[in-house]
Amino acid sequence: MIVQSIIDTDLYKFTTSYAYFKSFPQAQGTFVFHDREDTVYDESFITRLNAAFADLEKLSLTDEEFEYMVKNCRFIPQNYFEWLRGFRFESSKLKVWLSEEGHLHIEATDLLYKVTLYEIAVLATVSALRNEGNEIEMEDVISRLKPKIELSNRERIPFSDFGTRRRFSFEVHKTVMEYIKANAYCCNGTSNCYLAMKLGMKAIGTYPHELPMFIAAVNGGPRQANYLAMEEWVKVYDGYLGIALTDTYGSDIFFKNFSKKHASLFDGVRQDSGDPIRFIDMAIARYNELGIDPMTKTIIFSDSLDFPRAAEIMKACEGRIRCSFGIGTNITNDTGYKPCNIVMKLSQCCMNEKQQIRKCVKLSDVPGKAMGDATEVDLYRRLLE
Repeated sequence: MIVQSIIDTDLYKFTTSYAYFKSFPQAQGTFVFHDREDTVYDESFITRLNAAFADLEKLSLTDEEFEYMVKNCRFIPQNYFEWLRGFRFESSKLKVWLSEEGHLHIEATDLLYKVTLYEIAVLATVSALRNEGNEIEMEDVISRLKPKIELSNRERIPFSDFGTRRRFSFEVHKTVMEYIKANAYCCNGTSNCYLAMKLGMKAIGTYPHELPMFIAAVNGGPRQANYLAMEEWVKVYDGYLGIALTDTYGSDIFFKNFSKKHASLFDGVRQDSGDPIRFIDMAIARYNELGIDPMTKTIIFSDSLDFPRAAEIMKACEGRIRCSFGIGTNITNDTGYKPCNIVMKLSQCCMNEKQQIRKCVKLSDVPGKAMGDATEVDLYRRLLE
């Protein structure tokens, strides 16, 4: 099995699923796969991919996993995990095909609280299948990891594993995290719930781009989407999980939406695209403007990081604002082979089956990372300007 368990996924998938479950139980959505490098695949890959998706149907929440999630995710009520016991992936929900150019297309459509759970499983499966023919030695993987952990220990770089979606394989992910658990002094945890359970680590997570994307689509655009997303998060989680994602429509508009209320309630913010040094200045300026000491808040940096870059960013934060780092592919897919650059994002949604389907847009702080229908992307940019 490529995916080991229902909970072999990121914590934020469950927190987001429950937010939909509680606040928008009839909302529906479609997630669309995107390969940023336009890799060419062949029909044999599609055959293997469909077989792997069929294997996902065999997964179900075990008693051990149920007890772990109820005990360690107290911000999500037990009735959600009771529902999750009955959840099964359905390969019929996944549409898979190749374009004439050989580019891979995958779509998943269902109720939002269900379909959000497909994202990480799909991405981890595609990544692992692409790496099946690449031979590696675990000793080489650890030899690449060792100096990174030595740097983290020496410089006291606080970090968490964010690497499930583009990992080389589960076996590499597990081996890497076992080494980190034994040797890293400054690791705060892992986003992967299954490995957190198996290794006795803390499960880490924030909210994702898809929540403000959904809210913008069904509530009239991006101007207030960040504010409304934070309002929903506070309603559902009452102060838990207090890191706000900033770049869905650009950090400039986020900080305009970042009220005294939310800046006080949320423990910090996450930077996921753009210039981290400029972001530090923006965040500190906004906290100061609101009369909040920036040293009581934290920035989580998570944009394509490695440990030397994290060390540079940490120095820029020193004495100004607290920081931590979510490091993904550089931990779980540094094997000597080029990692894939794949994402799966919410592309359309509706509040319920009787409502009009709306297209979803993500802009980010890097123009080339914008996702969505080109006309809608242009409309969102004009609305924000």
